[in-house]
Amino acid sequence: MKLTLRVWRQRTADSEGAMATYEVDGITPDMSFLEMLDVLNEQLILSGAEPVAFDHDCREGICGACSLVINGHAHGPERTTACQLHMRSFHDGDTIDVEPWRAAAFPVIRDLVVDRSAFDRIIQAGGYITAPTGSAPEAHSTPVPKADADFAFEHAECIGCGACVAACPNGAAMLFTSAKVNHLNVLPQGAPERETRVLDMVAQMDAEGFGGCTLTGECATACPKGIPLVSITSMNKEWLRATRRTRGR
Repeated sequence: MKLTLRVWRQRTADSEGAMATYEVDGITPDMSFLEMLDVLNEQLILSGAEPVAFDHDCREGICGACSLVINGHAHGPERTTACQLHMRSFHDGDTIDVEPWRAAAFPVIRDLVVDRSAFDRIIQAGGYITAPTGSAPEAHSTPVPKADADFAFEHAECIGCGACVAACPNGAAMLFTSAKVNHLNVLPQGAPERETRVLDMVAQMDAEGFGGCTLTGECATACPKGIPLVSITSMNKEWLRATRRTRGR
């Protein structure tokens, strides 16, 4: 396959960026999208040019590092991570636009790399439980209803990639935050911080400058792990419950 790539290049966080056009050849359908970028970078290095900076780590769809907007879609045309997107999703002669996440709370650091530390601060605000130190408790010492366990596991699948923010027209982080709140709040182990968790994490989300949620649903459509849109509804209920309880004290 021979492809034309239009890639966002930006030397520093404070410099102006622009799309640069490159031609790559010898791409096979079984290559992942990141492997195709590796081919491009080898070509650039051999020609004495600066390679394209992009985030990646596990390349197995687990870590969420591969944050790319491909032809206007977060992670590309398939519902998966960019590292698991294969070139068979494209055709010989295609022109492909590759950009970084576009959100005020995700400033570009260089080329396709953005600063997603806002997610870390949201988790730090309440994404933990009170647990005694020592050996692990017995597996069945705290019974969890099957429905609650399934709900928790469904939300714990969030890998924090940021596709929900990049896909949202408002740049909202409600789906990410709701996944982190819900998977702990539904479990007995998360009960001690149930009210403070949702209040603190939502407050931190707002402080980071993410946009407001209008339930357009683009976040759930783009999520590679299938976090459902009703997750946001569940978090809103938790927030209202916590607000009433804290005001009544």
